[in-house]
Amino acid sequence: MALELKNPHSVLAAIQARPLDVLDIQVATDAPSPAWSEVIDVARAHAVRVTRGGRPASRDRRGGEKEGRETGMSATVRERPDVPLEELFADAATRANGHGLWLALDNLQDPHNVGAIFRTAAFFGVQGIVVTKDRSAPLSGVAYDVATGGLEHVPFTIVPNLARAVAVAKESGLWVLGTSEHAADDVTQVDRGRPWLLIVGNEEKGMRRLTTEHCDSVCRITPRGEVTSLNVSVATGILIATLTGS
Repeated sequence: MALELKNPHSVLAAIQARPLDVLDIQVATDAPSPAWSEVIDVARAHAVRVTRGGRPASRDRRGGEKEGRETGMSATVRERPDVPLEELFADAATRANGHGLWLALDNLQDPHNVGAIFRTAAFFGVQGIVVTKDRSAPLSGVAYDVATGGLEHVPFTIVPNLARAVAVAKESGLWVLGTSEHAADDVTQVDRGRPWLLIVGNEEKGMRRLTTEHCDSVCRITPRGEVTSLNVSVATGILIATLTGS
């Protein structure tokens, strides 16, 4: 399946990682932004088709281009295939000197959150991500664009059954760490010397009860102020940064 990507950074990452999967670049202006100009140059260097099309950039009331991505500039890119579950966790116990971090997304439904988590995961060197298939946001063009290249750099697998993924992770030597605002331990108390599969739950309901039962430990982020909850992608970023820190 092909996706329409509109973030030049996502498109550039796709060209650099797998140019044969970038089918074409649609250019809607004679004066693209510097980011899109780089995309066009790199695309041509990799023999990716560049065509004129799309809508001209829309204007705001003051006559300037609307803030954000350029309207009409896009690319058609095949989805990146996921890897087999066993491959995602292959040699997990010995990878990254016996520790390291993998993620599992338990029924996240907002593609913006999924994309933001992939971006953070790529930044911090997360080893791989398990994405649930049912009642979850697909890895759409929105997720790719928000990930800003993160989906090109982190291996992932899409599973119908998270319980089986957790079982395979444990068989591969990982410990399983759940997340809940009701957990007794703060994330700073987690042993970072172990290889972990970190599970984050749905935006509204958190982790499912059955998922919690499969965890070796559950942690929370302790609030320091009056607001006691965080967006799931923000919370995941804090968890990743804490667990991968020295």
